[in-house]
Amino acid sequence: MADCLFCKIVNREIPSEIVYEDERILAFKDINPLAPVHVLIIPKQHTADLNETTAQDEALLGHLLAVAKDLAHTLGIAQTGYRVVTNVGKDGGQVIKHLHFHLLGGQPLGAKLG
Repeated sequence: MADCLFCKIVNREIPSEIVYEDERILAFKDINPLAPVHVLIIPKQHTADLNETTAQDEALLGHLLAVAKDLAHTLGIAQTGYRVVTNVGKDGGQVIKHLHFHLLGGQPLGAKLG
């Protein structure tokens, strides 16, 4: 999608600090982190949100979560704990209409979601 911020990051039109990339996924540091470790994990192909996925996307969704787990180990937060969050729609707090998972850690996150 031409006006999507994350699609522009995938296409290298906007710089980002990439921490992981493969043929289907890109992961990069959030520019407004809510924790010492705050990485966004996105599919390269534009999908607005989790509601837009279908059974055909199950492998991609599993891959997104597997990458989140691997990055938690790589970034040193796996042992102490971390959170993986996806927001859907306005009431869910989604700001950018491109499916993405937040990987947060590096401090106690408590029960409150942010």
